[in-house]
Amino acid sequence: MPDTLLSLRGLTKTYPGVVANDDVSFDIGKSEIHALLGENGAGKSTLVKMIFGLVKPDRGEMRLDGDLYSPGKPSEARKSGVAMVFQHFSLFNALDVAENVALGMESPPAMRDLARQIRAVSETYGLPLDPSRVVGTLSAGERQRVEIIRCLLQGPRLLIMDEPTSVLTPQEVGILFQTLNKLKSEGTSILYISHKLEEIRTLCDEATILRLGKNVGTCTPRDVTARQMAEMMVGSSFAAPEPKAGAKGEVLLRCDALSMPAPGAFGTPLREISVEVRGGEVLGIGGVAGNGQDELLMALSGERLAPKGTIWFKGRDVGRDGPSKRREAGLLSGPEERLGHAAAPNMSLTENAVLTGARRKRLVKNGFIDWTAAQAFADHVIARYDVRTPGADVTARSLSGGNLQKFVVGREIEQDPDVFVVNQPTWGVDAAAAAAIRQALLDLAARGAAIICISQDLDELMEISDRFGALNEGRLSPTRAVADLDIEKIGLMMGGAHDMEVVHADG
Repeated sequence: MPDTLLSLRGLTKTYPGVVANDDVSFDIGKSEIHALLGENGAGKSTLVKMIFGLVKPDRGEMRLDGDLYSPGKPSEARKSGVAMVFQHFSLFNALDVAENVALGMESPPAMRDLARQIRAVSETYGLPLDPSRVVGTLSAGERQRVEIIRCLLQGPRLLIMDEPTSVLTPQEVGILFQTLNKLKSEGTSILYISHKLEEIRTLCDEATILRLGKNVGTCTPRDVTARQMAEMMVGSSFAAPEPKAGAKGEVLLRCDALSMPAPGAFGTPLREISVEVRGGEVLGIGGVAGNGQDELLMALSGERLAPKGTIWFKGRDVGRDGPSKRREAGLLSGPEERLGHAAAPNMSLTENAVLTGARRKRLVKNGFIDWTAAQAFADHVIARYDVRTPGADVTARSLSGGNLQKFVVGREIEQDPDVFVVNQPTWGVDAAAAAAIRQALLDLAARGAAIICISQDLDELMEISDRFGALNEGRLSPTRAVADLDIEKIGLMMGGAHDMEVVHADG
């Protein structure tokens, strides 16, 4: 069809034990922003990898602007005019912007000319970027600009974007949407993958929904609600998280003037953090990526010991205790980086269950692992959190990102912690699974646990938190009751206007 840019017909891809894509067919129009939706494990990643030349389909065909299209590798896709911005950035921190852009080009021009091109394209599309800046000094939003500019310099006909707003502030999302609409007006098509359904409704012209590897329907996002799209993805209705009313208990965790140097050249130091959280309470901590979130979790979990300040857990100073001792006492954590930090990629789910659950779930007896108990624990987490996997014997890296996230968060919650510190609990997780994880956190709090939820998803924090604080350059704002806040006030807190915000609120 003359108005179709990319046509997919009968694409099928199978792996041992799973059909990732099953006879998938749909079209992406010219100058169209087309959403690809689906639960975790629905087949979205496999499908875009076939389009970008990373995976070869078993059956089916693709046509790009009417011509047969079957890229054998990403460089062939790029030559055909297909570019992709991945969810996980592929940048080198120690190199500058221009050097990183050059690494992603087949035949980069001289660095001086490339720097001029980067400045010109970044200004044209409202994504200001200094080609000489070292990537390690950039915010998450600026790093994404590097990835986007690298793609735009190729003059793509189709731009694939995978979860592009997961690390952006609301202001940065607005800038990105302006850029994408400008590209659309100039004739570029965009295939947009996101779990943020209100964004889909705002931005996208059409949506294709995958479920269990199959195309189960299309819709015009602006004509349906976010919940209707979520239910099309799941195939059934699901409940929104509901907090359970209850009195807050005693202070279970308190930090006093906690300070810690940056873990590396591109980390963030913690500066005089003082905060407390009570049993039955959810404390939400927001902030733009790179403002100390990882460092705070490492300090609270014992992964790094803070040289200044104190950490009191259930009335005892645990500042010198390592992670194992804190976990055994009931202070558990779930880091943001699921593959490599929260889970060992090449170990099975059963083995990963043992890594953190050995003591609290009594999976080791007389120095030997009780593999029957370990598998039962892993199977319980898989069933309880609807982890889509052939079984507990598969490796962590074989799961989709969202399904691994469900497993590693569920693994910690099912150990009944007294305090649970979690960073980005629903990152990359579909709407139904996110609702289930949030409900599990609320249920844990209802049982008397204290929750510290660190997240860049403000809607998530507003939905489940009792109090909110913002991290900015390693400093934590005074915490405020969520009932007293709105997006404007939160934006001020995230920007570092802590003192001014408190004065306004009290005055």
